[in-house]
Amino acid sequence: MGQCYVASLDVANVPNIITDQSALLALKAQISYDPRNVLSNNWSTGTFVCSWVGVTCDSRHQQVTALNLSYMDLVGTIPPHMGNLSFLVSLNIENNSFHGSLPNELSHLYNLQHLSFGFNSFNGEIPSWMGMLSKLQNLSLFGNSFTGTIPPSLSNISSLQVINLSYNQLLGSIPSSIFNIYSLQRIDLGDNMLSGPMPSIISNMSSLQIINLRSNNLSGPLPKDTFDNLPYLQLLRVSYNQFSGQLPSTLFNCKRLQYLSLSKNDFIGSIPSEIGNLIMLTVLSFADNNFEGMFSISVCKYPIDDT
Repeated sequence: MGQCYVASLDVANVPNIITDQSALLALKAQISYDPRNVLSNNWSTGTFVCSWVGVTCDSRHQQVTALNLSYMDLVGTIPPHMGNLSFLVSLNIENNSFHGSLPNELSHLYNLQHLSFGFNSFNGEIPSWMGMLSKLQNLSLFGNSFTGTIPPSLSNISSLQVINLSYNQLLGSIPSSIFNIYSLQRIDLGDNMLSGPMPSIISNMSSLQIINLRSNNLSGPLPKDTFDNLPYLQLLRVSYNQFSGQLPSTLFNCKRLQYLSLSKNDFIGSIPSEIGNLIMLTVLSFADNNFEGMFSISVCKYPIDDT
């Protein structure tokens, strides 16, 4: 006589829309100021989660895939329950007044591709667990009060396209491993307190188009071997640092450069005539350095920008 086996499933541990609802209500409970009453009037158990303001759900699984609370003037903190939004692909809370540190539970958001926390009041260190968000493409933490160093674990995210950590209080050197992310298109570390050299880029980074290192304490020469590996670089902004030495001739091999800002450094020597090879250049800033000699006509044709 055959035997029958009954398999049981612990539904309490399976993520579902009720789990998502609980996570979002926990977030609502942490909001101390909601001047437009967006969440207080709309996020309630009497209405379906997927109809809540700022919430987008997957039509097939009926689970929350995106949360956009940007520009709502909200004040509050991020509860650990947010890590239960297992289907979340995009999380955008830009331009609010969220504060405190980021809970470790956010490391459970394994499907997250876009994380936008810009212009809030978060503090503490950028957590190393961010390197576990393996699908992340856009990491935007600009305009907060993050301190400490840039975690090298970010280089574990092979899908990263945008890293924007500008306007914080970050210290230490730039991890060279960051420039090994071959999908990287933009890195913005401006307006921090970073020090040390600009890392060399020793392999082809054909995706990288924007490098902004403005207003830090970076020093030393620009690495000579770097610019041969940036064929599609469009913007290089290194003004208001302590860079020194002569400009590497390889810089003028970046034929797609449109914006080149070198001002407020300690560069020496002359501006090479090869700068005329940058036929797409529209903004050039080189004021307040120790350059010598006359600038050629080909240099002066570009508008001067001191930013």
